[in-house]
Amino acid sequence: MSEQLDPAQAQHNMWKWKWRRRVAVAQGQYPAQLVLRNARIVNVFTEELIEGDIAIESGYVAGIGIYPDAVETSDLGGAIVAPSFIDAHIHLDSSLLWVPEFARAVVPHGTGAVVTDPHEMANVAGIDGLRAMRAAARNLPLSISFTAPSCVPASAHESPGFSLGPEQVAEMLAWPETVGLGELMSVEDVLSGGQRAAEILALSRTHLRDGHSPMVTGQQLQAYAGSGIGSDHESTSVEEARGKLRAGMMVMIREGSSAKNLGDLLPLINNATYPRICFASDDRDGHDLLENGHVDDILRRAIAGGLNPIRAIRMATWNAASYWRLPELGAVAPGYLANLVVLSDLEKVAVTKTFYRGQLVAENGSLTVDLPETVVPDELRQTVNLAPVRRSQLAISATDVTRAVDLIPGQIVTSVIDIQPTTGSKGAVSDVARDLLKTVCVERHHATGQIGVGFTRGFGLTRGALATTVSHDSHNILAVGISDDDLLAAIALVAESQGGMAVVADGQVLGHLPLPIAGLMSDRPLSEVAATYEALASAARSLDCELDDPFGQLAFLALSVIPEGRITHKGLLDITFAH
Repeated sequence: MSEQLDPAQAQHNMWKWKWRRRVAVAQGQYPAQLVLRNARIVNVFTEELIEGDIAIESGYVAGIGIYPDAVETSDLGGAIVAPSFIDAHIHLDSSLLWVPEFARAVVPHGTGAVVTDPHEMANVAGIDGLRAMRAAARNLPLSISFTAPSCVPASAHESPGFSLGPEQVAEMLAWPETVGLGELMSVEDVLSGGQRAAEILALSRTHLRDGHSPMVTGQQLQAYAGSGIGSDHESTSVEEARGKLRAGMMVMIREGSSAKNLGDLLPLINNATYPRICFASDDRDGHDLLENGHVDDILRRAIAGGLNPIRAIRMATWNAASYWRLPELGAVAPGYLANLVVLSDLEKVAVTKTFYRGQLVAENGSLTVDLPETVVPDELRQTVNLAPVRRSQLAISATDVTRAVDLIPGQIVTSVIDIQPTTGSKGAVSDVARDLLKTVCVERHHATGQIGVGFTRGFGLTRGALATTVSHDSHNILAVGISDDDLLAAIALVAESQGGMAVVADGQVLGHLPLPIAGLMSDRPLSEVAATYEALASAARSLDCELDDPFGQLAFLALSVIPEGRITHKGLLDITFAH
């Protein structure tokens, strides 16, 4: 009776067999499993187009040149082949899609890999939620790498559903899918040498560390970067980003649904700087992904802004893979995984096919493979634990309102302005004429009954209210509106559906997107989520909302680590960093 081979030894032997096969295929001694003929190949190392065939064997590029023999061939007729695109920093839970549906959204747009920081899920459901996302990320036609959330809660000003301590961070850092420490948002804790920052930095001393340092400059930036934090995606000006480059950081130019920094930062890119710059979306909702695209959309905008197309593709592939040390990704070259995108037009970044490990997985805008079914744990569907919200809790004395948060369209940073509120019989009230609207944050994890009330300018609503359980990073309920009646109705609606987004006016529901998975994500298909989200935005516009992405900007109003002003469950928070 023969002895069974140890699984590790069997895997070792299989690797050797596949390697020998690739070596033979590369030399033309055996036919490749697949040859893509007549391709114009983007070489990210020399920044040129190379004509030739691509021989693919066992999911890898075996060779580029002339390969007449193949088990299967596909004539591309001179189409362009590039490495599939990489999003260097995203919170995929912010897509509003459960993990497989996120893959359905981005793979047809040429995305082959993402590096995701799942701190949204961590704030709501802790390490168990992260384990569920990890399980759901397996066996997809997309490489999903994680960074371990470093700041849950984001700061002492927030009250999430769960906290991540050093033990949980250490567990996640040990996952093979984890490539580094997630964005260190608590700049104040780092700069003060705080105990939590010290512990997290010590735990991650052998890992890459992602950064989050909006408006941090001068000596504070030196201290932040000197703590071993190697990247940042929060720059909003060339001067800010150049300072981070000079401090040795990888600058990730962000172009998401709410925060759009590409146009302002394009002048930063030149022959000297481009190797240390890549692209990130940070947060893109499902509708934006389906209709406009993912990294391909960022590339189109960058190229339209004057960036050389091949250089842009390098920044969206090799630069990201090199920084994050993603093995065998980011190039079309022998020994690299055959994660490829076929383009019919280079400047328009017109994606026609996506290959993952040598398999065609998307064509003409749709997946060509089935996605695995994943089970969402029941505990992720019961995360809204709200104390009764009374009308009296929405009242705020006019003497307590001296400042308001002023939104900046297309940005998640804000400013704080001095105001004299309009008053009614029960205190300060919304003033449509001055676009000063009551904004409410309700603690929704532990039924504490804590409610913060303040005022914001920039939504433009003339009636009704918006509410959401997606409110970075603690994901308490945020609502903005004209009347307390509509505010209460919108808050009740998203709570009753165990999470979601809602538009209410004059007591009528104009739009509602349930988000029953942690109050963050839908359990419905991509097309349905995208259509409902667009209907929500349309409903908000019918109330004269002036923002392109009203729910996207509302979602950031409670994030206590973004300057200058926020509305949390404790009220208005003024955040300033000394530079």
